[in-house]
Amino acid sequence: MLKQQFLNTIDQYDSISLAEMDEVKLMNRVDTKFAFQAHDLHKVLEAIMEDYRVFEIEGTRTPSYESQYFDDTHYTLYHDHHKGKMSRFKVRVRKYVESNLHFLEIKHKFKGRTNKQRIVADRFNDFLSEHQSEFIDKAMNEHMDLQPCLWNSFQRITLVGKQFNERLTFDFNIQFKWNNHVEKFDNLIIAELKQERTNRNSPFFRVMKEMAIRPYRLSKYCIGSIELHGKENLKYNRFKKKLLKLKEINDDAA
Repeated sequence: MLKQQFLNTIDQYDSISLAEMDEVKLMNRVDTKFAFQAHDLHKVLEAIMEDYRVFEIEGTRTPSYESQYFDDTHYTLYHDHHKGKMSRFKVRVRKYVESNLHFLEIKHKFKGRTNKQRIVADRFNDFLSEHQSEFIDKAMNEHMDLQPCLWNSFQRITLVGKQFNERLTFDFNIQFKWNNHVEKFDNLIIAELKQERTNRNSPFFRVMKEMAIRPYRLSKYCIGSIELHGKENLKYNRFKKKLLKLKEINDDAA
């Protein structure tokens, strides 16, 4: 019922096509994340309906995504995030399910900004090709022996601002998987506002402030890594309070 509420709301939005989305790529940007319960999403969507258009592809406004993340055997990329390094990377192959497109994507976080580079990939694979490894080495300016370490899937609502140059995403039905271990966050919404520079005049910022929902920093990759690779194997003391809060949000909404 709750899901149907926000699906009904999103159906009332003006739409934006993939071609129009290319004008708002924001591959170099500032990201601000928020986390809240799924039953609040329809209220948020109703409050900002006049300020955004919704991305629609293949007849759906809630497309599905699948991601295969890479790290080395020491989980260096994860630990760089945990240490709060000013310069850190995430490497993944992402599948855009409805369009059946795969991209190898590298996200570089540097001094609060995110720069994303990507190249087309044929499919998910258990190893990186020579071409893919060269692309990663160049982007990271070093060589790392990377291997798959985590699967992630979710659905996403993507909004594009009418007044400001910004994208806003809402991820739901979030799931992490590795081998036979699956962790689900069925009642959690992770929202991410992507802007050229932080602009708190954004309609979404205003609504988050009115609802007393504060920005929240923790990547899906880090959440999944902690949940699936064991808290005894990864340092996570800097993330502990955040992870507990996410679980509280998810469990309270169940």
